Amino acid sequence: MRRTDPQGHGPVRFGPPLPEDGLPVLPELSAVLAAAASRGDHEPVGGGPAVREAACGYWDRRGLPCAPDRVAAGPGAPALLLALTAALGGDVLVPRPCAAWWAPYARLLGRPVFHVPTPPESGGVPDPYALLETARRVRAEGGDPRLLVLSVADDPTAGVAPPELLHETVEAAQGENLHLVSDETWRDTLHDPHGTVLLSPAEMLPDRVTVVTDLAGALLPPGWPAAVARFPAGDDAEGLHARVLDVLTALDARVAAPVAAAAAYALGEPEPVRERVATAVRLHARVAAEAHSAVVTAGALARPPQAGRHLYVDLTPLRPALSAHGVGDAQELEDFLSARIGMPAPGGHRFGDELEVPRVRLSTGALLHGSDTERAECLTSPTPLELPHVRRALIQLKSAFDDLRDDAQRWEPPR
Repeated sequence: MRRTDPQGHGPVRFGPPLPEDGLPVLPELSAVLAAAASRGDHEPVGGGPAVREAACGYWDRRGLPCAPDRVAAGPGAPALLLALTAALGGDVLVPRPCAAWWAPYARLLGRPVFHVPTPPESGGVPDPYALLETARRVRAEGGDPRLLVLSVADDPTAGVAPPELLHETVEAAQGENLHLVSDETWRDTLHDPHGTVLLSPAEMLPDRVTVVTDLAGALLPPGWPAAVARFPAGDDAEGLHARVLDVLTALDARVAAPVAAAAAYALGEPEPVRERVATAVRLHARVAAEAHSAVVTAGALARPPQAGRHLYVDLTPLRPALSAHGVGDAQELEDFLSARIGMPAPGGHRFGDELEVPRVRLSTGALLHGSDTERAECLTSPTPLELPHVRRALIQLKSAFDDLRDDAQRWEPPR
């Protein structure tokens, strides 16, 4: 098919951002930000005492105790991951698929990135045997693997890794002397929090895991960049924390003072924040389930989303229809489907999958977009899927996939 924007396919500048929630900003958060808007001073590199202490409380409530001197804040998770990679050195291992921004930050530093296959049911945690094989192969070829980045609640797959598989992978990483960075941005967005067990690698390997959480996952709007990192205990980790602060200082990567105030408030999880997070998670779970039903009914493949505001769809069974429309790879699928459904549909190649595989990530927040009043109504309606603007978006999504199903049946060769 003809690409309408030949400049818009770069892996870095045009990479997909975190899935947005499509909802209004929590008024209490806006009030905190506005109250701090007159602050003209700098936040310290790594975050001031208020945000670091609030982060400690946040992790304490999740069974990951820490001290403020082992916490660093930055203007988004990419800045923290860039600093960690620079401080640790060596080559980087990531799952396939993985978050779109993991590989570019490492390559920016000139670090080789190696993708490790991931079982369909394990979210962002690589297969332990594939991890061992990859790490040993890289060493045999003269490489120096030192860092494994993973996520237990995953972007792009929206899966949550089973604890038993996570344990095996963590053991394999320990045996290969890898430092782990656990991206836990989406841990507070479980669609069925009572039926899904989520464990952090930091609970299994406390002295070799750094936890990174981007607050855009559940606590802050994406336009207010803030993230926190929890470093492990021990002398080695103390040196790592210091080196990360050096890199953040060199980048002048600070959280803006008003955003830091909002981040500290959100990390404290007062009642308005808890209620908004719970309401938003329920809403996105319902929208994701409806979108999942639409794509699998049309014949596409997708695992039921368990966390986050997205789902990952494999259109391989619909290849005959895609070919008839001139779609031959994931980039062409991204262009074609984004136009058809009226929302971004980044291709799987953005997340480390092969270009030839027709996969896309769909975001539920895009299905909620509307006026300020319409978006606010999504939070209060007992039947949000029946709101006119949401219904229209879901019908457009379903129609696009149903058309592909019908085209695939029409072009299927006779048996």
